[in-house]
Amino acid sequence: MFGLIGHLTSLEHAQSVAQELGYPEYADQGLDFWCSAPPQIVDHITVTSITGQKIEGRYVESCFLPEMLANRRIKAATRKILNAMAHAQKHGIDITALGGFSSIIFENFNLEQFSQVRNVTLDFERFTTGNTHTAYIICRQVEEASKQLGIELSKATVAVCGATGDIGSAVTRWLDKKTDVQELLLIARNQERLQELQAELGRGKIMGLQEALPQADIVVWVASMPKGVEIDPTVLKQPCLLIDGGYPKNLGTKIQHPGVYVLNGGIVEHSLDIDWKIMKIVNMEVPGRQLFACFAESMLLEFEKLYTNFSWGRNQITVDKMEHIGQVSIKHGFRPLLV
Repeated sequence: MFGLIGHLTSLEHAQSVAQELGYPEYADQGLDFWCSAPPQIVDHITVTSITGQKIEGRYVESCFLPEMLANRRIKAATRKILNAMAHAQKHGIDITALGGFSSIIFENFNLEQFSQVRNVTLDFERFTTGNTHTAYIICRQVEEASKQLGIELSKATVAVCGATGDIGSAVTRWLDKKTDVQELLLIARNQERLQELQAELGRGKIMGLQEALPQADIVVWVASMPKGVEIDPTVLKQPCLLIDGGYPKNLGTKIQHPGVYVLNGGIVEHSLDIDWKIMKIVNMEVPGRQLFACFAESMLLEFEKLYTNFSWGRNQITVDKMEHIGQVSIKHGFRPLLV
């Protein structure tokens, strides 16, 4: 059985969907209440591969909210993720994906040192961040969507916002090795990590966001931000492809401007309907067919009976591993969401 650990995008979002999750008493509660709310299994899932194979899964709502980080409720945030992992393991789930901020919190706060959660000793082999599949899908979105929009990668400049993160660094490696992208612009907060990435690639220009935006034909947004940024679409090239792979979204508002195309990044479409409710609750456009690529990674590992932390730690994703999960993704009927 596979598992998915997720969270909602904001306190407002959480209050509005509490009824649908089956917890109406949570609907009028503030952040303090959500900080103390325990994890819950709120969805039972059946997925069918195009090979005919069927698997079962569970969705664990961690009750983490991005406001916990913004309000410096770090202990509450870390407790949420560890408790959700223990809850998944206690319910016999073989491989569980840490969705959204779950994996970011795990890595940034070094939660591997806390393997004992009450009476559960966490077996970290039973968890994956899903970041390898997410990075692969975003790269395929760059390759395929650019073609649809008439952007030639061999003449294009691609900016990666969040380039030193686990997904961002993997995306830059793929674009460097597997495509003929003309120029890479590397954007992140940590200058030391940026310089290390630039040295590893042997290319790429380190830039600030405002400087990079007017130069980019494609912008990949994979920064870990509790709240989205606002950008002025008039400074962007036309055409310009923005691939927003954040959850919550990196872009604060939906951009509607001639020649600017925003693509929901890191999203896959499945060939067959999935029996679940959670993608409707997180406002996926076609909830029976579309899902986060990180969640799909745990499904793929369950299909293949690969019970291992396939994606783990920061900056460990190789192009070979991306190709491996990509082949399995195609085999079972997943494909990248396109414009």
